[in-house]
Order: sequence, then structure tokens, then C-alpha cells
Amino acid sequence: MLAKRIIPCLDVKDGRVVKGIKFVNFRDAGDPVELAKYYNEQGADELSFLDITASYENRRIIIDIIRKVAKEVFIPLSVGGGINNIETIRELLNAGAEKVSIGTAAVKNPELVKEAAKKFGSQAIVLSIDAKRKNNSWTVYIKGGREDANIDALKFAKKMEKLGAGEILLNSIDRDGTKRGYDIELNKRFSEELNIPIIASGGAGSLNDIKNVLTKGKADAALAASIFHYKQYTINDVKKYLKRSNIEVRI
Repeated sequence: MLAKRIIPCLDVKDGRVVKGIKFVNFRDAGDPVELAKYYNEQGADELSFLDITASYENRRIIIDIIRKVAKEVFIPLSVGGGINNIETIRELLNAGAEKVSIGTAAVKNPELVKEAAKKFGSQAIVLSIDAKRKNNSWTVYIKGGREDANIDALKFAKKMEKLGAGEILLNSIDRDGTKRGYDIELNKRFSEELNIPIIASGGAGSLNDIKNVLTKGKADAALAASIFHYKQYTINDVKKYLKRSNIEVRI
């Protein structure tokens, strides 16, 4: 059985790590380079860095901060936010990122995912989906959760898998920052209907929430922010708890 991954997430706005609720009401959570260093030492399996206003502000991702973060971490670094062309992807991979996460641009130009997977390999291309529940399914939101793209999230994910996306960062807007637990049904549906790994995001509030999304939700990895940034739990707390629950993790 493949080990489940625990991934802290740095949502970066104006050069600082922030945390919001349902993509609004942000509060400061610290310096991205310092936090990256801390999570690297803590034994995180990976680090997710998201420049959360790049797409909305229609600007390039903050590559200088990525370079600084990459120098401090020896775990895979996944970077997203405003990535909309092959040159930026190449620049980020050269700056030290191991994976890039594409969201808004994948909706607007699906061929970018295909071309990027061909050039850099599927393992380097993460499809980022901000999903919001709509009746019995989920719809894709773009521009940092600000705009409904009116696309069925599961159908879109399947299309992107065919085009070469290597994994999916699946964020529930309904649960984001609420600490009410992940959307289990959302993660389970995606995990069962796709063949690529699913990273669950949005809603972690307790150790049990993380266990549930990895077992009942069948996710391959759990991403969390608030519970780590504000020292509610350490990465070690989570991994020890999962180990005791007979879930395979790297310690």
C-alpha cells in the first residue's frame, strides 16, 4: 500500500502566508520562507505553495519567493497560482519546484495541460480544482474561487486526466477554512472514478478529519493549513495518529 501524504499548504497573498474562510476574510499566518523551513524540518511529505491572487489579479506568480522557499526545503514543492503558459512552468521547475498546479488556465485552455504533461511529464503537472457543491454534483470555480465556470467538476477532472494531469488538488470551497471536516463524498467520488492521486483540501479541523478523508474519502493525500500554521497540531501529531489507526505514512 502506498503511504498517504500529509501536505501543509502555504496560501500566499502580498508576500505573506494567509488563511481565509471560503476564500475570504484572510488573516496573516506568517512568512512563507520561515514556514516552509519549519514544515521541512517537521517531516511534511510535500509542500504546496499557492499564490492565491495571481489569476484574479492577472499577473505572474511570485518567482523570487519560490526560489527562496525552494532553497530551504528538501521535500517536493508544488507551486500554483496564475500559471498559464509553458515558459512560466519551465521557469518554476528551474526555480526549484517539483510540480506545478494549474487551475484557472486549465479551464480556459485545456491544451496547456496536454502540452505541459508532454514536455515535463505528468508527474510534474497537478490539476487544481476549486469545487463547490451544486445540487447533486460539484461545479468548478476559477480565479481563486471568485467565478463559477459552470463546468461539472468530475467530468472536467476526467478530461484533464486523459490530457495528462498527474494528480488532482481537490479543494472544497464549501469546507475551506471552516474546520468542519473535509467533503468526504466529494473526495470519495473523485478517488473512485479517476486513476490518478487525489489530494484532499478544505476543512481539516481535527486529527479525525484527516483520518476520515484518507479512509472513507479514499484520498491519497491530505492537505491542511490552519491546523498547522496556528500550531493546533504538528505534522508529527498527525502522522503518529494515522500510524496508530493503521494508516501507512512515512515517519
